[in-house]
Amino acid sequence: MVDTPLLDTVEYPADIRDFTREQIKQLADEVRTEVIDAVSVTGGHLGAGLGVVELTVAIHHVFDTPDDKLIWDVGHQCYPHKVLTGRRDRMRTIRKGGGLSGFTKRAESEYDPFGAAHSSTSISAGMGFAVARDLAGRNNNVVSVIGDGSITAGMAYEAMNNAGASDSRQIVILNDNDMSIAPPVGAMSHLLSRTVSSGGYQALRGAAKALVKDAPRPIRSTAKKAEEYARGMVMGGTWFEELGFQYVGPVDGHDLDALIPVLENVRDMKEGPVLVHVVTQKGKGYAPAENSADKYHGVSKFNVVTGEQSKSIPNAPSYTKVFANSLIKEAEKDDRIVGITAAMPGGTGMKEFGQAFPDRMFDVGIAEQHAVTFAGGLAADGFKPFCAIYSTFLQRGYDQVVHDICIQNLPVRFAMDRAGLVGADGPTHAGAFDIAYLGCLPNMVLMAAADEAELARMVATAVARDDGPTGFRYARGEATGIEIPDDPQPLEIGKGRVLREGSQVAIFSYGTRLGESLLAAERLESHGLSTTVADARFAKPLDSDLLHRLARDHEVLVTIEEGSVGGFGAFCLHDLSASGALDRGVKIRTMTLPDTFIDQDTPEKMYEQAGLDADAIVAKVFAALGRQGVEKRA
Repeated sequence: MVDTPLLDTVEYPADIRDFTREQIKQLADEVRTEVIDAVSVTGGHLGAGLGVVELTVAIHHVFDTPDDKLIWDVGHQCYPHKVLTGRRDRMRTIRKGGGLSGFTKRAESEYDPFGAAHSSTSISAGMGFAVARDLAGRNNNVVSVIGDGSITAGMAYEAMNNAGASDSRQIVILNDNDMSIAPPVGAMSHLLSRTVSSGGYQALRGAAKALVKDAPRPIRSTAKKAEEYARGMVMGGTWFEELGFQYVGPVDGHDLDALIPVLENVRDMKEGPVLVHVVTQKGKGYAPAENSADKYHGVSKFNVVTGEQSKSIPNAPSYTKVFANSLIKEAEKDDRIVGITAAMPGGTGMKEFGQAFPDRMFDVGIAEQHAVTFAGGLAADGFKPFCAIYSTFLQRGYDQVVHDICIQNLPVRFAMDRAGLVGADGPTHAGAFDIAYLGCLPNMVLMAAADEAELARMVATAVARDDGPTGFRYARGEATGIEIPDDPQPLEIGKGRVLREGSQVAIFSYGTRLGESLLAAERLESHGLSTTVADARFAKPLDSDLLHRLARDHEVLVTIEEGSVGGFGAFCLHDLSASGALDRGVKIRTMTLPDTFIDQDTPEKMYEQAGLDADAIVAKVFAALGRQGVEKRA
């Protein structure tokens, strides 16, 4: 092996097209080291990227990116891709404010033809690129890399069904790092994979198809199935063949001597969709990741030598932990409570619930649509399902929420984690829209927790409510540190609370901006403005009596929420307008997330940028009163 560091000579994939096989192997080792070193500084997704180092290098070596389109599913595994596509010098800014996204992003590079942070989109997008190529008369390749988890989602099946019935040439690479569908990967399977993807086999296959082209339909069908089953018996992949894909594999995704020839053969195929089954190991090449239960999927900063991650000592439990503990306590009293999540048991707290009640927790995989309707079936038969899905992922099951739950008025409980802005994951994971998209639905009761004690009460409220669907949202990260009652009682539906009484300014908060609202009230008081602070608790039904009192008894009323335009503030304006309260001269201002997607940063900086911190509240009040601005707090 050559001693010269190769990565220093590589800026873009064109630089590695002429590399020898030995140079490609050396480059893969150097890319792996670079990714480990970068993520040790920044934190982020590690295991998935380490698992596809050889695959990434091989793809960029074989294919003519960016003219050939390379589409990564989800994007957790795109770090080696970024190293090789002109972004190595910025890798230590990944997931930071002003830095690289943790996912593929069209605005970031021409080598990212399609952005992805949610799963199972790559085959659909790839088919779009393939058809666009055909319509434009071009001849480039389209390669979609999808993981074994993502390919279980319904959208991937829909895409494969459509692509398999099409003549558009598309390459799908199934990155299999956890499935049991693969037969043993060894010399024989590598030989077979090279054989069926080779030009000679393809020519023979084409000749056989031409031979029976004009034969009666039963003969054509029999010949096709015979060829499929013959290959399926020795290689597997019959299921993909039935969907219309030519199956190649399995191939060892870390053996470049096996992988590169197969990719070269597939690149030169002339017709139809093909699926290459590549077997990889998550966390490959870094012992702490290989030995970790989750293969170091997401990590904080860590020591490269020991693998030990730096962990800050929390001042309070996370909202996710509070939800899990609260639900477990309720489930101990009510055996009809069941938990459902869509491939996120750890992130939603369902892992702890499943440990306590293994027969009452269901992880349905990356299938939010199914999760919602599955919960509906449980609710229709007398159970109390809690569907724990991130706000941003529940968007994927919206039609089911409308059609299967709300129209039938079924008592499904939606626990929406990651409400509001979420920091390093950026706009794709921000829970910005659930207030608006759920608040417009008949029969829905909608709550937001301002602190952990309120969250525990909202879990109890959701358990107690059996006459329709309920949703409650809560933030990512640490809670406030206040005491949680031992036996939290259900809230009165549609009733808020007043935490501070004043006479001139009223701040009506929905969710965890309550803390900033109280800080703003203190500052307003220091400027001689007596301020009321109220926690709405409910966006639907609104506490109309409280809202009208705030509007009637104060000169300025400010609503604030961690959601998009069209949510809580809009509901308040609609209620006041319908009653004629707006005619009485109160100055009403709504504070929402801006009508933009906010890139990753710390949550504090993101909320400052969004104009939803105490400084922004004070400025909003002063603007409403026509006063000059005040200094920002240190």
